Formats: sequence, structure tokens, C-alpha cells
Amino acid sequence: MFSDDWIILLSAAALAFSVLSYVLLDGSDLGVGMLMGITGCARQRRAMALSILPIWDANETWLVLGGGGLLALFPTAYAILLPALYMPFIVMLLALLVRAMALEFRDQASSKGTKRAIDAVLSCGSLIVGVCQGAVLGALVQGIASKNGQFSGSGLDWLSAFSLYCGAVLVVGYCWLGACWLYWRTEGELQIRAKKLAKALSVTTLLLLAILAVWTSGLATQYAERLSNLLFMSLAPVTMVVVSVAFFKSFRTRLQFLPLFIALGVFIAGFALMTATLYPLILPPYLTLQAAASGPSSQGFMLIGFALLMPVTLFYNTYGFRVFSGKIRPVEN
Repeated sequence: MFSDDWIILLSAAALAFSVLSYVLLDGSDLGVGMLMGITGCARQRRAMALSILPIWDANETWLVLGGGGLLALFPTAYAILLPALYMPFIVMLLALLVRAMALEFRDQASSKGTKRAIDAVLSCGSLIVGVCQGAVLGALVQGIASKNGQFSGSGLDWLSAFSLYCGAVLVVGYCWLGACWLYWRTEGELQIRAKKLAKALSVTTLLLLAILAVWTSGLATQYAERLSNLLFMSLAPVTMVVVSVAFFKSFRTRLQFLPLFIALGVFIAGFALMTATLYPLILPPYLTLQAAASGPSSQGFMLIGFALLMPVTLFYNTYGFRVFSGKIRPVEN
């Protein structure tokens, strides 16, 4: 029914959708976790934890789909990417595990001091996850050395100034999403504080993204050609101004979810720009989607699985948000 090229494109789209869904959904609760580390009030920290407690595990389902999808759909890319990024992947998974334990068991602590220590672990775990994910993204864009379908670099190639900068940008971006989430889901002093943080973080995130775009254009000729495109160069500044004005004005409406949706829109636009810059590469500087793809029959089988799993996962996410919707009120810790 579809040509091989269309199957490869559909496979890439399914993989990209899984990764983007994870970033959009889990980014908010990772941001809340990080912000808990700079929140002194125990009542506010408990409200922050309660706002993400029912939904964090469903959000991470997309991470599983993305990792499994990469292995099945583009095994050559998986075989190169995994040994190149063993360290950040392992650290990220351990941090996710520790973070989950802290989030689930914080209310079982018997003393305020123990709870504060658990909250510190939760915050540090969230921060480490954000840094590792940004470093992985930076290493991917920077390029991964490979030869004959195997990784040919060293285990520390990912540890560069560019990848660490990407980690910092993603951490700030996640905190922005977390502040917008808290503005939507909380009230009182915590909501006021989240509003102030969201405004400050929005400006910081957009500036860091602008610097990132300039830095990325200097990494490769392909990047420079696409990012220096006249249409992009003319639209980018206008878009940043429009987004900033719309974001600040959104706090004047009764739609308290609107700031979060605008912030998510920025993440979607950034992801789309990155995808357009890299295409047709899946692993720069050489590996293309076609070269990394598994056989058409394998990809077709996996696409059927994605077609069944994605709607179920989306429904589960949506239903979870619906059931646990409403304001979270700070109560005694």
C-alpha cells in the first residue's frame, strides 16, 4: 500500500511523535520537581508534589515507546547511539528511578527533616534527568562518530560545551513548563510565585534558544544553510516577539492553562525546527533515515503496533488529566 520511502517517513514520524510527547508531558513534571528545590515552604512543596503525583508515570510511557521504537524501526541508529551515550542514558534512568521513589514515598516520611531530604532528592533527580536529556540532544545534533554501522568514537564524546549548554537550555525550559503548570493547577501564594517565575523563565528560555540556534548553525554546513534561510531569519525575530507578548498577555485572561499551552507551543516549534534542520539525517553527520531503517516488513509491523498503542496511551493520559483536574490547595505537610 505504501512505498518503502513512505514507510520510513511514517516510522520516523511515529518515533518523533513519541519523543515529542514525552518532552511535552514529562517536561512539566520534571520542571515542578526542579522548582521544589528552591521552594522553602513545606506546604507549597507538598502541593507541588501532589499536582504531578497522579500523572508522572503515564507521562514516562512515551519514553518507553520512543526507546523501543528506535530499536525496532531504526536498529542501526540504536546500535550507534547507545554505546555513544551509555553514560548519560544510565545516569538518566537511575535519576528517574530515584525521583520516582522520592515522589511516591515522600508522604510516608515520619519527620519534616526526612521529607525535606526526600524533596531535595526529588529535585536533584529531576535536575539530573533534564541535564542528561539535553546533553543527549546536544550530542545528537553535534554528531556521533560511526563507521560501518558501529560507533567509532569514545565514551566521552558527548561531554562537550555544546551538549552541556543544551542541557542547561532544557533545564531552564523544563522549569518554565513547570512554573506554567503550577500557575494552572495551584492557587494563592504558590500561584502568584509561579506566575512570577514563569514570566522570568520565558524570557530566559527564548534568549537561550536564540543563542542555541546561532551556535548550531556553526556546527555544520547543512545547519548553516537551513538556519540562515531568508524565511527563517525574517520570521524568527517576529515570532519571538509575538510569542513573548502573547505569553505575558495570557496571564490577564481567565484561561489559566493558556500560558502552559503557549510554552508547549514554543517546544513544539523548536522540535520542528530541529527536525527540519537534521532531515534526512537521523544521526549526524552521515547516517540517514534510509540507511538506518529496518526492513519494510519489520517497520510495517511496528507501525501497526504504534497505531494501536498511541491512541490508548493518549486516552490514558487524557483521562488521567481529566480525573485529577482542578486546583491543588496547599495543606499541612
